[in-house]
Amino acid sequence: MRARDLAEPYPAVSADDDAVMTARLFVERRLPALLVLDADQRPYAIVPGSQLLRVVVPDYALEDSAQALALHDSELERLAEKLAGLTVAQWLPGRRTLPTVVGPDTGVAQIAALMIRTHTPLVAVVESDGEETRTVGAITAARLMEHFLSQE
Repeated sequence: MRARDLAEPYPAVSADDDAVMTARLFVERRLPALLVLDADQRPYAIVPGSQLLRVVVPDYALEDSAQALALHDSELERLAEKLAGLTVAQWLPGRRTLPTVVGPDTGVAQIAALMIRTHTPLVAVVESDGEETRTVGAITAARLMEHFLSQE
C-alpha cells in the first residue's frame, strides 16, 4: 500500500485566508490539523490543532503548569477576538516548521514513522512532474490506523 492509495481530499487554506473563517472551517470539519497551501498550491504548513490553541493561552501558563491551573475560563481570551483581522499566516505559531509531505509512492511504514517523529496527525501527499509540484491529498493518522486495523 502506498501514499497514493491512502490519500484523501482534505480541506486546505491559503496563508492569506482570514484566520477567523479558517478557525470556523477547522471546527466545523473537526480537522486534526490545518493544511496551509502557498500560492502555488504546495504545502506551506501543517499545524496540529493543539498548536492552533496557542493564541488563547498566555505564554506564562504554557511555561508553568501551576499558573495554567490557576487560570479561569473567564481569563482566557476569546479565540474569535484574538483572530479578528489576522491572516492564517499571522495566526500560525511563530516558529514555522516545514510541513510533513510525502510522495505518492511512499510506503505506509515510512508515513507512520514520519507522523511519529514529527508529532503530526496529518501528512500531505504531493506529486511533482519536474517543474510543478501539487498537493493531491492528505493522510490522517486515523486513516493510517484504519489501514493497519484492516490488515488483520
